[in-house]
Amino acid sequence: MSTQRDYYEILGVKKTASVEDIKRAYRQLVMQYHPDRVAPEKKKEAEEKFKELSEAYGVLSDPSKKQLYDQYGHAGVDSRYSTEDIFKNADFSDIFRGRQAGGAQGDFSSVFEEFFSDLGFDVFGSSSRQGQSRRRHGEDVQLEMSVTLEEAAFGAEKEISFYHFENCSQCNGSGAQPGSKKETCNVCRGRGVVSSGMGFISFTQTCPNCRGEGVIFKNRCSKCSGQGRLKTKKQVKVTIPQGVDDGSVLRLKGEGNFGEGGYGDLYLHIAVKPHILFQRQGDDVRCKVKISVFKAILGAEIEVPSLSGNVKMNIPAGTQPNAVFRLRGKGIANLRTKRVGDELVEVEIEIPKRVSANERNVLLEIAKERGES
Repeated sequence: MSTQRDYYEILGVKKTASVEDIKRAYRQLVMQYHPDRVAPEKKKEAEEKFKELSEAYGVLSDPSKKQLYDQYGHAGVDSRYSTEDIFKNADFSDIFRGRQAGGAQGDFSSVFEEFFSDLGFDVFGSSSRQGQSRRRHGEDVQLEMSVTLEEAAFGAEKEISFYHFENCSQCNGSGAQPGSKKETCNVCRGRGVVSSGMGFISFTQTCPNCRGEGVIFKNRCSKCSGQGRLKTKKQVKVTIPQGVDDGSVLRLKGEGNFGEGGYGDLYLHIAVKPHILFQRQGDDVRCKVKISVFKAILGAEIEVPSLSGNVKMNIPAGTQPNAVFRLRGKGIANLRTKRVGDELVEVEIEIPKRVSANERNVLLEIAKERGES
């Protein structure tokens, strides 16, 4: 593997990327290029890519190495260290959310195992011992939910329907026909896992045949065909909290797919529909209203729309085009602080396209009065 390729290019991040950006990019790419997640013919290429990613992360995640690399390039860091050295020396505590690499109960292997357990892999020699099955939760379900700006502002109760995998009632999730006898799995030979090697690391994946149990049943469940679960349609009520924005994610615990270790979660990705009158700006909303030139000159009280209905607003005399007025507390409640934003009203002044003869004469008199030629 060439060590001369730009590390930022390898991870697909800019030089100004934060530690969080680097960590996020590394996570995504590791899941994408993990050798146990690609077709057999692409395994070798994936292994090389995996090592390349690890080397880049080992440098860019370490502030001192990153500084040397930014200043001197590859000459500033010892690019001859192996992937093993990177894993031994790099500080992965940020990735594992408080778990420290090192220590009596927190050595790197256990931390590394925790990272890859989310992908369905174990690390050889780690705290997850071979021969012991791991009951994993079912997969999470990802859905998009559209809400109106009013629902985002004031909250709402909505009912959604979706498909997910439920526990099979006939076999209670075991996948076996009731009364069926157990046999040792001929794929993993009772270990519950199958392994593949890559350099100094051996990655272990749950056996697909016995699903980590190490045993199989002679007769599979006739209702779920041995899967232990069935795809069903479900309806749930969802509480939309005040202040959700486009891109917000709501988590409904235990509403995902069934797995031997329990149910996954349901993640709702919120999409706020465009509004015909209002534009959202953080916790504020903005709209435009049209007034006549006479109201702008003389001042007036007008009605303007708000998310909760029309409200009255004073237009002071001499209001200029595109003036912006603020209506306190007519915006959207902040999702965290619950403080309510404001409504910003931009005034557009309408100029009459036609005037009558009398109106023209009056306007000419006004113009003369003001010294207009």
